[in-house]
Amino acid sequence: MDDEEIKYFVRIRNTDLDGTKTVQIALTGINGIGHHTSRTITALAGVDPHAVLGKLDDESIRRISDAVETYTTQVPEWMVNRPKDVYTGEKRHLLGTDLSLAIEDDINRMRKMRCYRGIRHETGQKVRGQRTKSTGRTGMTVGVRRKKI
Repeated sequence: MDDEEIKYFVRIRNTDLDGTKTVQIALTGINGIGHHTSRTITALAGVDPHAVLGKLDDESIRRISDAVETYTTQVPEWMVNRPKDVYTGEKRHLLGTDLSLAIEDDINRMRKMRCYRGIRHETGQKVRGQRTKSTGRTGMTVGVRRKKI
């Protein structure tokens, strides 16, 4: 294929991916897919991870799309982003808006049960045990006022 025949946008999982990038890098444009997951998806689809996404034929793109959809069933439990769902108890790998809605739902659930992390989220403080005495101070003035002569 020549450069004229490259697809500049490839649509997978309701996301427009950059066709000028390699398959492994382009797949990270989908929320919920990082470098490790994209490498696994290309291996499951049988596609070269270093091939340019826009130069692939429709069959390869379909295989990648199918691998993204069936990722949860083909990998072990520790490779998904929700190994045990709170409500169903099954392993799931959420992508795109499903992932952002699930994270928002988790935070709201923590706020509702008034656990430590939920209270920290509510008050806008650090959640993961970082120190707050000197770092994370936002909205304050910087510097010292000089005395008038």
